Amino acid sequence: MKNYRPLKSYFQFTRQQRTGIIGLFIIIIVLEVLYFSIDFNLAEKSFPEKEEWMPLQSEIDSLKEIKNEKKPMQYHFNPNFITDYKGYKLGMSVLEIDRLLAFRKENKYVNSAEEFQAVTKISDSLLEKISPLFKFPDWTRNKSSFKVEKNNYVQKADFKKEKIITMDINQASQEDLIKIYGIGEALSLRILKQKEILGGFVSMEQMNDIWGLSPEVIAELNSHFKITIPRDLKKIAINDASLKELSQFPYFKYALAKQIITYRSMNGNFNNIEDLIKIKDFPVEKAKIISLYLEF
Repeated sequence: MKNYRPLKSYFQFTRQQRTGIIGLFIIIIVLEVLYFSIDFNLAEKSFPEKEEWMPLQSEIDSLKEIKNEKKPMQYHFNPNFITDYKGYKLGMSVLEIDRLLAFRKENKYVNSAEEFQAVTKISDSLLEKISPLFKFPDWTRNKSSFKVEKNNYVQKADFKKEKIITMDINQASQEDLIKIYGIGEALSLRILKQKEILGGFVSMEQMNDIWGLSPEVIAELNSHFKITIPRDLKKIAINDASLKELSQFPYFKYALAKQIITYRSMNGNFNNIEDLIKIKDFPVEKAKIISLYLEF
């Protein structure tokens, strides 16, 4: 019994303690009753102002949605340079596209919507739909038009194709370049700047490296200009050039120039462009052009 006496002391309360315990039980019971009997969800208050501006706000939101609905942008283009995919997107059939491509392979151009229809034989409804997007060079506006007959393409008897005079692009001035359809002041200066950096162009393929020139503009350049490699073209002595000289060459980046120096010091002089191609990350696709700037 002596072992249970310490435990018994835990269950002996004074009068005040018993009163407190009973009061605590009463409070708990009252709170439980209140919790299950009272709805604590607050009734949604009505705001007359909200009822007035909500319809207005809905109308504003709908107007914003209409305004933000962007229609696909349509750009003007020269129909002479329509690709298979472009023709498909315009609604042309494969046969109609092939007729245009065959016509262009003969180095001929259509210069009006009527000529385009005569060559491709597209329907009147399709021509009416896409012709507003056509954009021809300014010089074609005053050019005599073609006579178009059903299922026939008949050119006027007195029509003579304008002879294109080509000139050396290395001798071209800014005024000469601006005459090309699609080239303005900015692009002409960009071409001249690139020629200055290189010391002269060695191939018309280099037009593809000039940022901003579209395929259509490049085609126009190729038809009006040719390349004559300048006699005084300054070439890089690949076996003697320093790292600085090589890294300043537009076709060589610093990392490649460093690899060239390393390769040269370990393997001896380069004999030809084939030796350079062996170097990792060398732009093989431009090897022919690069070789014309080098001296072995």
